[in-house]
Amino acid sequence: MTAFDEYLKHGRKGHLIGIGGVSMAPLAEVLAGTGLVITGSDMNHSDKTAHLEEMGVRVYYGHRPENIEPDTQFVVRTAAVHDENPEIVRAHELGIPVYERAQAWGAIMKDYKNALCISGTHGKTTTTSMCTHILMAAEKDPTVMIGGTLPILQAGHRVGRGDTIVLESCEYYDSFLNFFPTIAVVLNIEADHLDYFTGGLPAIQASFRKFAASVPADRGVVVANLEDKNTMDALAGLDRKIVTFGLTDEADVTAKNIRFSGARSTFDIYVHGRLFTDATLHVPGIHNVRNALAATAAMLQLDITPTAVKYGLAGFNGAGRRFEYKGKYNGADVYDDYAHHPGELKATIDAVEQLGYKRTIVVFQPHTYSRTAALFDDFVEQLKRPDVTYLAEIYAAREQNTIGISSRDIAVKINGAKFFPTFDEIVADLKKYAQPGDIILTIGAGDVYKIGERLVEQA
Repeated sequence: MTAFDEYLKHGRKGHLIGIGGVSMAPLAEVLAGTGLVITGSDMNHSDKTAHLEEMGVRVYYGHRPENIEPDTQFVVRTAAVHDENPEIVRAHELGIPVYERAQAWGAIMKDYKNALCISGTHGKTTTTSMCTHILMAAEKDPTVMIGGTLPILQAGHRVGRGDTIVLESCEYYDSFLNFFPTIAVVLNIEADHLDYFTGGLPAIQASFRKFAASVPADRGVVVANLEDKNTMDALAGLDRKIVTFGLTDEADVTAKNIRFSGARSTFDIYVHGRLFTDATLHVPGIHNVRNALAATAAMLQLDITPTAVKYGLAGFNGAGRRFEYKGKYNGADVYDDYAHHPGELKATIDAVEQLGYKRTIVVFQPHTYSRTAALFDDFVEQLKRPDVTYLAEIYAAREQNTIGISSRDIAVKINGAKFFPTFDEIVADLKKYAQPGDIILTIGAGDVYKIGERLVEQA
């Protein structure tokens, strides 16, 4: 199949299936801005599709064979679009090449002098967002692709005119191996996506090593978490420049004099043992200090000034669904977080423990049957920690429940845990239970955030 790069020419015509998606909409915008003729399809109208239509992109609603116009030269699909999709079937009938979304983004990033790709099992969205804030403070006019909404952008993406592109880079299905980073950040590596990585942690580490090795040997840089053994083992002996970060003096970029006050932290950033800048974060937890160090280490490779780092970090108040404040119910603070892996749960609960609430109430919705089964004991260990844990039923996402597992199985392992099969029942019970001084956290990558929003609406 022809390399996607060949289609990045003025006047070429492409069709994007799932064009309203979180990374497909900005892809369409970038391609159209390059001078390509873009059409697309999506199941639903949205602000993203409306914006694309205002740009002149033709958007079809619903998936039908006739959406593939006869002069279409290539098709790009999201991971959720499978071969039986009628538009994919039609493209194959017409001999039109079909590309994955990551292949298109990988080809695009070749046109940028600096391609910053943020990877890791946890922290990708937050660290990508921090880098975006810093680059905006430095007036670098970056192009950005984030897996969540960032308030400063009022979106999850930004199409800039500078020479730097920043992308959140996911290991699932080895998608980040389609990228061409000049700076590859590895925040951490843990066992996850075991439905794809059937070889377990060694297979995941091998994938991250290939990703890190994809930076150019002459000018590429790998930014790595020195305190994460899985990361450093994966990168051992790699013939690339490696810059480390961590809360240890051995790291190239570290933090000292860390002080917490509620959700705020202040600290000094040191580079190679010398003070670089002082910093203030308005998001809680030591894990976010580490994320800030990773962002700083990446910015150093772009010669970003200490002042831009300082003000960029200070202006970051969190990304959507990353410890996002939703409001109050009966005097209790309601927050939402995207954590869907035991390591992320631990980081979120660790951060909450520093905030001084009387009780911590967690409403957790596991994400996918395979992850719940593979990491079952680790989920139980973390969900024992809150004062009260509610379990919503597992969010299926792309899967069928061939395992026969339920959130009820987790609840029976935790004293006092409450399982309800419907959101209505959880909301009703929370309304009876919430008190002033509580924090209520809805946690998970599915639609559990709706529970907190309904509570706040009924306050």
